[in-house]
Parts: sequence; C-alpha cells; structure tokens
Amino acid sequence: MVTFHSFEDMDVWQKSRTLIREIRSVCKRDAVQRDFAFVDQITRASRSISANIAEGFEAMTNPEFIQFLGYAKRSAGEVRSHLHDAIDERYISEDEFRNLDLQAVDISKMLACLIRYLQRTKISGKRTCEQTCN
Repeated sequence: MVTFHSFEDMDVWQKSRTLIREIRSVCKRDAVQRDFAFVDQITRASRSISANIAEGFEAMTNPEFIQFLGYAKRSAGEVRSHLHDAIDERYISEDEFRNLDLQAVDISKMLACLIRYLQRTKISGKRTCEQTCN
C-alpha cells in the first residue's frame, strides 16, 4: 500500500505535469500559436487534470476526492479529443500524437484505478492506494 503525504507524491499527478509541459511545448510552435482557441482549450484541459487531482486530494472526504478525480479523468478525455484536432490540423506528427495520447490514456487509467480503490475502501483521512494503482 502506498501512502500519499501530498498530491505531489502521486505518480498520476506527476505524469499529468509531464503531459502539461509537452502540450505547452506543442502550443509554442508558430503555426499552433496562431490558433488561440485551440491553444486555450488544450492548455486548460491539460492543466485541469493536475489541478483537480490536487483539489481533490485536499478534500475532507473520499467522496469529494473521488468527485475531483472524476473531473480530472474527464479532462484527460478532453485532452485526447483536442489531440485529434491537433493531428487533423497537422500541428503534431503521428508519432507525437501516439505519445501524447498514450500519456493521456495512462493518466486516465491511473485515475480510474484510484477511483475504484477509494470507492472500495473505508479508510478516510490518510490518502492511501494499493501498489497496483501505480
């Protein structure tokens, strides 16, 4: 069992930060920068993942934590949808799409695992997760 002392300890939060950095790198490209709506949407969605994990971690109850993890999971799905737009607009290559999409899918799976665990556990207060969630 893994105990989280802060949201920064969580692998899923750390992976979401990596995804944000890579998304921001794509958004700094000249062709992409001109598409203000795309940059705004994908940046907000990617940032929402880590922000909701952090906000949920700070919640007082597991049901609240689960709710915010659900928001984070939905944001990962939104990022994946915007990645399809990015490939359609030729903002990213097929390889970049596969890499970024795989990261978002991995984050989503980790969140689903953590949600399932929290739904089953009676432990509240201390943030714990079985090793299989990592």
